[in-house]
Amino acid sequence: MVTKSELVDVIKSTHNQDQFRELNWTGSFGQYLDLVVEQPDILRTAHQRIYDMILSFGSEEIVVSKEKLTRYNFFSDPLGGGKEAIFGLEKTLAGLVDHFKSAAYGYGSEKRVLLLHGPVGSSKSTIVRLMKRGLEHYTRTTEGAIYTYSWRVEEDGKELIVPCPMNDEPMRILPYDARQRILSGINATREDTYRLRIEGEPDPVSRYYMEQLLKQYDGDLNKVLEHVVVRRIALSERDRVGIGTFQPKDEKNQDSTELTGDINYRKLAEYGSESDPRAFNFDGEFNVANRGLIEFIEVLKLDVAFLYDLLGASQEHNIKPKKFAQTYIDEVIIGHTNEPEYRKLMNNELMEAFRDRTVKIDVPYNLRLDNEIRIYEKDFSQSRISKHIAPHTLEVAAMWAILTRLKPARKGDLSLIDKLKLYNGKSLERYTEENVKELREENAREGLEGISPRYIQDKVSNALVRDYSATCVNPFMVLNELQDGLDHHSLITSEDLRKHYRDLLAVAKEEYAEIVKNEVQRAIAADEEQIQRLCANYIDNVKAYTQKEKVRNQYTGQEEEPDERLMRSIEEKIDVRDSAKDDFRREIMNYIGALAVEGKNFDYRMNPRLQRALEKKLFEDQKDSIKLTSLVSSVVDRETQEKIDVIKSRLIKNYGYNEESATDALNFVASIFARGDVKSKS
Repeated sequence: MVTKSELVDVIKSTHNQDQFRELNWTGSFGQYLDLVVEQPDILRTAHQRIYDMILSFGSEEIVVSKEKLTRYNFFSDPLGGGKEAIFGLEKTLAGLVDHFKSAAYGYGSEKRVLLLHGPVGSSKSTIVRLMKRGLEHYTRTTEGAIYTYSWRVEEDGKELIVPCPMNDEPMRILPYDARQRILSGINATREDTYRLRIEGEPDPVSRYYMEQLLKQYDGDLNKVLEHVVVRRIALSERDRVGIGTFQPKDEKNQDSTELTGDINYRKLAEYGSESDPRAFNFDGEFNVANRGLIEFIEVLKLDVAFLYDLLGASQEHNIKPKKFAQTYIDEVIIGHTNEPEYRKLMNNELMEAFRDRTVKIDVPYNLRLDNEIRIYEKDFSQSRISKHIAPHTLEVAAMWAILTRLKPARKGDLSLIDKLKLYNGKSLERYTEENVKELREENAREGLEGISPRYIQDKVSNALVRDYSATCVNPFMVLNELQDGLDHHSLITSEDLRKHYRDLLAVAKEEYAEIVKNEVQRAIAADEEQIQRLCANYIDNVKAYTQKEKVRNQYTGQEEEPDERLMRSIEEKIDVRDSAKDDFRREIMNYIGALAVEGKNFDYRMNPRLQRALEKKLFEDQKDSIKLTSLVSSVVDRETQEKIDVIKSRLIKNYGYNEESATDALNFVASIFARGDVKSKS
């Protein structure tokens, strides 16, 4: 039983009182200046703060298809435990960070609307969510601290604390010249980074109290600043502090006040004038998002009048609240849209000004198989679901998803499945990773069309709940769900495209057949001692062949010519042509020699191609004795069953199968060999 004292301890451990005090710090304007001297970064603009926030999580240099890229750890979702990690978009995300870097240095990007463009389900919304969550976390840290202010004033004989309605930077209260002199001194010490900037004027409420207090103190600014109470804030979407979200609605029920605020009619009776800032609610999304970020969901579905609001907000960093002059804002404006809406924008000549103020970043679907698999493993990890997911189930679904996104190569000898393998880092005959860049340039739209990860996730979910009698979900269950769903897919409007996707399902099935057949072959040929003996025999013959020597027969003791038939029977298993056998054999011997120089022994597992060849050779030698095709029969003799049980146990131990999925895999491979036997007899 849990005791009350234990519950109290849990509550205490989850509440950090010291952090609460830090986040609720208040002080005078003079004390704030002390903080500025100690930590000038608190003066950063919104773009600078987001740039530093991303960098604060670290990065690493990676190479993708011979191209050096920077991978930013922030987009692996360290704050959410990786639940919304983004895979395979390193180049896109590096471009996004470059945009913020340019904006941080004041090179003009800070005056643009950032537009994430891509197909549905390509992670556009996820990127923005990560940035919002990152800002919420970062502004709660010492490095990301951000401050605003309130006015301590007296009205009708009562002392009031009036918060700055837009959570503005306290230094913006100062005259422009004073700000510039302070910043020039600070920036002189920041030679290796961007310059701090404080542009614009205070919001209408702050200007009102500033003017009233200046009149009261006959222009004495120091006296006025005594009425300023600086406080620390943490950006929060839920509390509408520094993070705003705007989503298009019905045109009849939407107007610009949702962006820039509206008159407070209850206070209007008190203050008597619509132009009195105290009678205005500065709670539009632009007002709320000041100092942080505003997200426009499906931005190009906005009414044209709203898009014009974005022009001033992006280029001049100004918004126009009703009855007030232009009001300065400092925030990142980020929108996202899909392909049809973007095409409308490009075809609308009236929106040329908006296009000119937009930085478009394409967010395509992932085209690398390993990364696509990781997307589905997040949702369907074995620890989260009760049913066993057979090996390669998610892989085959991911494979089909990527095939739908690829375009045929101009060179007709490269199939889509080979292209998929090449993009995934595998070298093929006459193609290497160096060709990937060329292939991507051939089809710049690859990744902007095809099947969404959401569709795959939905169909895997269907397969998990469809058959309650099965304890395992295998690739064919998922492939059947994927195929059945094509008839009702809302985004497929062409029968030709539907047929193309069905044909690609057949390609994925064929590839799975090869994968599972190879796996069963390896399980059959997993006798370590036999592989070692076969490998030693092969190496002895290759050594004799390359050095033009003879081989001693271990049974007769006589010197014999190298066994060409044995060597070719192994090499042919991995498609080493007769014309290339000498190069392959020299490569093996050179590698063994290099290991010997280092005092190391050769192991066949060090060369994956040779390992595969040995396993295939051993399988060919053993398959007749195992009679795998007898599995399709209802009668299996005891000796064969024992051998089959050994194979099954290897599949379970080495490849992640359970009893049911191992049986399914063996039955499937058995049916393949049975068909092969029938064909050979006919």
